[in-house]
Amino acid sequence: MKKIDILVPDLPESIITATVASWHKKTGDVILKDEIIVDIETDKVILEIPSSSEGILSKIFEKEGSTVSSKQILGEIIKNKNKNKKIKEKDLSIIPESKKHFSPSLRRILSYKKNSTLKSQNISYLAKKNDSLKQESNYFKDKKDEKTFNLNEKKINFDKRERFITRKKMSPLRKCIAERLLYSKNSTAMLTTFNEVNMKSVIKFRKKNTDFFKKKHGIKLGLMSFFVKSIVECLKSFPSINTSIEDDNLVLFNYFDINIAVSTERGLITPVLKDANKMSISEIEKKIKYFSEQGNKGKLDISDLENGTFTITNGGVFGSLLSTPIINFPQAAILGMHAIKNRPVVINNEIKIAPMMYLALSYDHRIIDGKESINFLNHLKKMLENISTLFLEL
Repeated sequence: MKKIDILVPDLPESIITATVASWHKKTGDVILKDEIIVDIETDKVILEIPSSSEGILSKIFEKEGSTVSSKQILGEIIKNKNKNKKIKEKDLSIIPESKKHFSPSLRRILSYKKNSTLKSQNISYLAKKNDSLKQESNYFKDKKDEKTFNLNEKKINFDKRERFITRKKMSPLRKCIAERLLYSKNSTAMLTTFNEVNMKSVIKFRKKNTDFFKKKHGIKLGLMSFFVKSIVECLKSFPSINTSIEDDNLVLFNYFDINIAVSTERGLITPVLKDANKMSISEIEKKIKYFSEQGNKGKLDISDLENGTFTITNGGVFGSLLSTPIINFPQAAILGMHAIKNRPVVINNEIKIAPMMYLALSYDHRIIDGKESINFLNHLKKMLENISTLFLEL
């Protein structure tokens, strides 16, 4: 029998460790070549590790929740030297005790000569079926053996409600989010300024061009692309907003890499629109859709998540009317978009109903003065309320 190690792949330079997220196979399971065996999770993405060869998963060295590094051995696969030789009953000697006691019917199937071509996935299925029957019969026994929470040991008095409490280890992504937000809050002189914008111009423009845009580009014309294009123009007029602090130096960026906050099942991520000033509206919309789809699968590339000079977050998609977004450190500012609501407003000394949105700009007061932040929002408001000028380049 040949032993093959299951290794953690080379992690990017910006990532030191990862966490074993989930094993898709158990010891004793038959493995197909290129079949996904285990997922590992970093603070940015989920990496799927496939099998380099067919065989049997004989050992798991790192359980779910373990912290691992590049090239660390996760487990071991045993492979038959003779590739044409299928798994027979005598091969069960390499299977751990927990998987060894198959039912008589399964053992006959595995040892029967005419079934020498039995597919390994069928063996795996039958093995699992065999195990499920055991688990069912031992259900109540296992329940009695479960470890209970020791109130005295933890010194927390939950009375008799402990059985209604669930504890779950934080994912690497959630831990990273928590650490970064706390660090940003404690490392910046954060202040938020507000304004409101009449979205009538944007809504009218979208309504007029949405069918043509979708037919031509194959994607829906959303709101975010208008904000990205407008933000880039505002950053050109207010370069101090597109900055960062590095030690005792003020770093001014002469390019525009805009982070877009995207909510996924794993948590909030902020992929980057690289050189957003060079992107068209359709390119922005397609890239944002790609970020959302790949983010939910945990399959974004590290390069999609690195760096950025300014961040936009949209709590309005969840119904948020107003918020104070936390700066995406080490950037100097972040814009918060919110829900569009019809409200009474004064236009030309008349009270009218208009689709209004509150804007919030959180900024690092060490770098940006109040006057600059207010003028930045005023400029953004003006552009959004006269959106056609953006496309006419006036």
